[in-house]
Amino acid sequence: MKNFLLFSLFLCLCQQLTAQLPQAASGTIQRFENFPSKYVSPRHVDVWLPEGYSTREKYAVLYMHDGQMLFDSATTWNKQEWGVDETMSRLLAAGKIRNCIVVGVWNAGKTRHSNYFPQKPFESLPESLQDSLLHIAKRDPQSGLFAIAVNSDHYLHFLVHELKPFIDSRFSTKKDRKNTFIAGSSMGGLISMYAICEYPKVFGGAACLSTHWPGTFAVENNPIPDAFFQYMRTYLPNPKTHKFYFDYGTATLDALYEPFQIKADQVMSVKGYTAKNWITRKFEGEDHSERAWRGRLGIPLEFLLH
Repeated sequence: MKNFLLFSLFLCLCQQLTAQLPQAASGTIQRFENFPSKYVSPRHVDVWLPEGYSTREKYAVLYMHDGQMLFDSATTWNKQEWGVDETMSRLLAAGKIRNCIVVGVWNAGKTRHSNYFPQKPFESLPESLQDSLLHIAKRDPQSGLFAIAVNSDHYLHFLVHELKPFIDSRFSTKKDRKNTFIAGSSMGGLISMYAICEYPKVFGGAACLSTHWPGTFAVENNPIPDAFFQYMRTYLPNPKTHKFYFDYGTATLDALYEPFQIKADQVMSVKGYTAKNWITRKFEGEDHSERAWRGRLGIPLEFLLH
């Protein structure tokens, strides 16, 4: 119950975040307010550019979900942040990653869960279960789950067919798969996994931190994780051309994830992924928070961007 309340609080308070522009500790941030879309509701997009950004060079691009939580704790609901600008700058200065910009895509508050829940696995569930999940959500709007019908295919259409062309036209980017990555945590981890599977020609790597395999808050007799694993068996991209990073902690909501991540790892192994193109890490004592993700962000960034 405590994990549920914390997760619900996150969903609710994300809707109340101020539109104040985050202050980068290094580099600069440009905001595109209420970026329009034919597929999903408008949302802010914050683009981080490293120190010395120049149109004379070309940059890889990392797309990150929950963009309002990435750069500046002074503007977030829980006064925590991923510290993306600090970590990227440190790795760049040490020569451990290639030149890269970060596109922070804000979530849309109450529709976050429906935007991020992988749609094909959801639609593979028995129709009666789909209806039940949506019905329960309508009876309990405070939960933040399934506020609208699952529409992550539309969300990915927005990222790939609207936002990416804009970013590539506005900034000096490398447009190919080898230089396009996606990352997120919790439900953002799920949608990152789904994105690279649905668009293997677009994304070359995905970082999925504290991946919320249960999909809801039920663990016992929950068919949702198996729907995700079955989807992965069919749609995981070629390990010769793609990279995956997964991790989880052992405290708060993350305490639920280990048995599910073990099953996901089995799928990865069967599909031909090895230490060359796939990492799963366990972090003892770490919880489900931006503070925890900040502490280990350098690991997936270096793995994907070296």
